[in-house]
Amino acid sequence: MKLLPNRESAPTEAPTPLYSEILDGHIGYLRLGSLNSASLQAMDKSLGNFAGKKVDALVVDLRASSGTNDFAVAAEFAKRFCPKGKPLFTLRKPVARQDRVFNSDRDPAFHGLIMVLADGDTAGGAEAVAAALRVYDKALLVGQPSAGRAAEYSDLALPGGKILRVAVAEMVSPEGHSLFPDGIKPDLPVEMSIADKLQIFQLSGEKGMGPFVYQAGRPHMNEAALLAGTNPEVEAVEAAQQRRGHAPEKPPAHDPVLQRALDVVTSLEIYQKR
Repeated sequence: MKLLPNRESAPTEAPTPLYSEILDGHIGYLRLGSLNSASLQAMDKSLGNFAGKKVDALVVDLRASSGTNDFAVAAEFAKRFCPKGKPLFTLRKPVARQDRVFNSDRDPAFHGLIMVLADGDTAGGAEAVAAALRVYDKALLVGQPSAGRAAEYSDLALPGGKILRVAVAEMVSPEGHSLFPDGIKPDLPVEMSIADKLQIFQLSGEKGMGPFVYQAGRPHMNEAALLAGTNPEVEAVEAAQQRRGHAPEKPPAHDPVLQRALDVVTSLEIYQKR
């Protein structure tokens, strides 16, 4: 339940586009953004590209998927990963005792290991997608608890022009668990500030996500340096000492949530090869 000054003042968010890339040569990364038709088309294109490049693991990032309450569209996203004929989630109206079940009517577009990233900005339909992937794909949820706003709302006009926004239906996972108002708890909790996340998402358009999870290698002595009479290791130390004489350098931004997901993927690959 939420009180708004008036209907015009209800918060509206600009759509966030889908972002995708391939990490470490075989791990697909999808930051879904707003769950709308444009992002769905972009995701289908990315999944087709991943298939051609033999991507065998997928990270679905829902940390930029807030305020999405079009559950029919959210179901379309979940269908790309969940088995055909299975219930994805249910919109339940406890008072009217009415259930609207969203089922998958198509074969999944990806078969492989899936990791899901979530936090307090993961809301509405994105929470339903995360719950479906956790059930059918055994996806591990990494990050922080979701927003707990997987519900359908109705606006009631009050005297004086104010609006009372009330939840009239709750979203229920395939396991029968309500996602409202507690949201989804992560399997692997990882803390990260919203400011750092937003900075990384903004910079990723130019740099990709790699620089925020993979550390740059330290310079080492090599044959070329020996022939040239130089020492990269000493030069790196001297350069660091010179920088200390100036303003201290701000450490590079780092995404520990994505890093943890990639670490799990790598660990499982090593285990399966034993």
